[in-house]
Amino acid sequence: MRRKFLATACAAALTLSAYAQKSHPIIVNADKLTAKVQPTMWGVFFEDINLGADGGLYAELIKNRSFEFTTPLMGWAVKGKKIAEGDVLVLNRQEAAENNPRYLQVKVKDAETPADATITNEGFRGMGIKKGLKYDFSVMYRQASKGLKLHLELQDENGKSVGSGILTPNESGIGWNKQSASLMANTDIKKGKFQIWFEGSGSIDLDMISLFPANTWKKRPGGLRADMVQMLADMKPGFVRFPGGCIVEGRDLANRYQWKKTIGPIEERELIMNRWNTEFKHKPAPDYFQTFGLGFFEYFQMCEDIGAEALPILNCGMACQFNTAELVPLDQLGPYVQDALDLVEFANGPVTSTWGKKRADMGHPEPFNLKMMGIGNENWGPQYLERLAIFTKAMKDKYPNIKLINSSGTDPDGARFDQLNNAHRKNKADFIDEHYYRSPEWFFSNATRYDSYDKNSSKVFAGEYAAHNKNEPNGPNINNWRAALSEAAFLTGVERNADVVNMASYAPLFAHTDGWQWSPDMIWVDNTSIYGTPTYFVQKQYSLNKGTNVVDIKKGNKVIAGKDSLYASAVIDQNKNELIIKMVNASNKAQTQTVQVKSAKKLASTAILTSIANDLKAVNSFDDATKVSPTDERIDVKGKNVAVALKPYSVNILHIALK
Repeated sequence: MRRKFLATACAAALTLSAYAQKSHPIIVNADKLTAKVQPTMWGVFFEDINLGADGGLYAELIKNRSFEFTTPLMGWAVKGKKIAEGDVLVLNRQEAAENNPRYLQVKVKDAETPADATITNEGFRGMGIKKGLKYDFSVMYRQASKGLKLHLELQDENGKSVGSGILTPNESGIGWNKQSASLMANTDIKKGKFQIWFEGSGSIDLDMISLFPANTWKKRPGGLRADMVQMLADMKPGFVRFPGGCIVEGRDLANRYQWKKTIGPIEERELIMNRWNTEFKHKPAPDYFQTFGLGFFEYFQMCEDIGAEALPILNCGMACQFNTAELVPLDQLGPYVQDALDLVEFANGPVTSTWGKKRADMGHPEPFNLKMMGIGNENWGPQYLERLAIFTKAMKDKYPNIKLINSSGTDPDGARFDQLNNAHRKNKADFIDEHYYRSPEWFFSNATRYDSYDKNSSKVFAGEYAAHNKNEPNGPNINNWRAALSEAAFLTGVERNADVVNMASYAPLFAHTDGWQWSPDMIWVDNTSIYGTPTYFVQKQYSLNKGTNVVDIKKGNKVIAGKDSLYASAVIDQNKNELIIKMVNASNKAQTQTVQVKSAKKLASTAILTSIANDLKAVNSFDDATKVSPTDERIDVKGKNVAVALKPYSVNILHIALK
C-alpha cells in the first residue's frame, strides 16, 4: 500500500514539474515601446441622466425655482389660513422675458405666524441638509411698496425647523431686484425641505428662488456639488465628454441641447424638459427638467479645474432616431453648423470677438483652449453622413486644428456600424466614436478587438461602454465586481492598442439612488452621500496609471488576452521612470505568474502590487463604500524577475521603479 502511494505521489510530482516547465513566464520588454499613450487616454463621460445635473452635480436645492416646469407649481406646496383664492398666482410675462416668463405673485394681509401663509419646496427627492453647514438663499423680487418679511426655514421630513433666517426685501418700485440671506443647519437631514413663511401685509412677485450649500466646489456661489466633482478630480481624467448622450439629440429637435441657451446670466437661461422625463415608462420622471445652471461655461470651467480636456458634443441636425428621427433639411443646416463654429470662438476666441467677449463677460477672459468636438451622438445612416460632411468642411476650413469625433452609431458591429466605420475611414475622420453596452462575456471575449485595427487609419474613441449583467436586478447592485472585472480585462486590450484607441470613457457617470432611470452607472449618490462602484475603482486605476508609452508584453510569444483566464498589458511612465503592468485573473483560482523584465535599466529591489479582488457579486454601497477597492502590498524583485501572486477574480497593477 505504501509503495503504491509513493508511486502515485512521484507521478503527481512529475506531472507538476512538467506543467511548470510548460508554463511560460510573462515577458515584458520594457525597452520595446510599441505605442504612445495619449494624455487623453482615460476620461469620463457626463450626461444629465439619473438626476445627474439638476438634483446632482449642479448643487441647487430648489426644484422648479423659476416656475417654468410644465406644471408651474410642481415641487411647491402653498398653505396658510390667511391665503384666499387668488392670493398666490403664477403669472406669465410672455415676450417680455421669453426665456424665463413665469413668476409667482403672493398677496398677504396681516400674516403673523407660519400657519398664516407659506410656500414650501420639496427639493429633488428631498433636500440633503448637513449640520453646521451654511446655506445661501437668494431671490429675485418686485414689490410696489414694502410691507412683507420672508422667514426662511430648513425643515426635516416632518416640517420641524432645523435652520432659519430672515430676508426683508429692502427695495420697492417697478423693477426687479435680487437679495440674499444665509441660514445655518443644526441637524443632518437626508430628505428635508425648504419653507418661506410671510409676515406682514403686502404683495410681492418672486422669481429664481434659490438655495445652495456654501460648500460648493471651490466655494463658487451657485456652483457644483463638491463631493461629486472631487470624485472626478481624484481620477485625474484626460478629458470630460459633455453634455451627453441622448440629450444632445433630444426627443425632437425642439428638445435638443442648444449650448448658446446655457450661457450668460442664470435667470436668462431657458429651461427645457429633459428627454429622460418621458423615456422610460417603468421609471417615470415628470419633474425632470434642465435649468442649465450647469451650462457650457460651467462644463469648460470644471474641465479646467480638474486638468481635463473639454470634449463637447453638438447636435448635427438630427433628433434621436429611436424617438422621432426628425431631421433638419440640408439647406437649413446653416444655423447648426454656425453653432459649432461659434462654440470654438466662445472657447478659444479673443475677448474682442463676439463669443470670446461673452466668455470674458462670464469671468474667464483667458481662452479654454478647446481642441476637439463631437458632431452628433449615436447618429447613423446616410442622412448622418451627408450632414457630417457639411459640418466637417465648414469646421476644417475655419479651424483645421480642431479634431472632430464622428459617430459609429449605437452598436460595435452590424450593418450600421460597418457602413459608418468604412465611410469614416475612407473620409479620414479624426476619431470614430464606438459604443458598446454588452454582457461581461462580450468584454472578456473582445480583449483582442483592436489588435487587428489599422494603426495608421482614423483613431478610435471608445466613447460609451459598460458591462451589463443579465438576470441581475437593476439599480446599484447591478454594478458588481463581475462587471468591473470584465471591463478591466477588455481595457488591457484597449491599452495594448493605444495607437488605435486614443480615448475611452465609461458611461453613464452618475446616478441618484432615488432618481435613476438607467443602470449600471459608475458613481452613485443620494442627497448627502456618494460612493464609487467597483467599476469606478477599475477606471480610476487605469487613469492614474496610464503611463506614457505602451511596451511589449507577451506569454509564450502571444498577447495575453484570455488564455488561462489571464489578461495583461504594460506601459512605461517615462516621467516617473516606472514600469506599470496590469494583470487580470478572471478565474476562480489563484495563480502565480513569473514576470521577466527585459530592460537596459536596473529594477528596484521591491515593487508595489495594487490589487482589487472580491466575490463576483460583491458591490459597494453607502454603508460600505470601499468593500471592493484597491489594496497595496510590497513584493520582492529578484534581478529582472518577480513572482506575482494573483488572487481569484482580481485586477492587479504592478509598479516597478526603473533605475
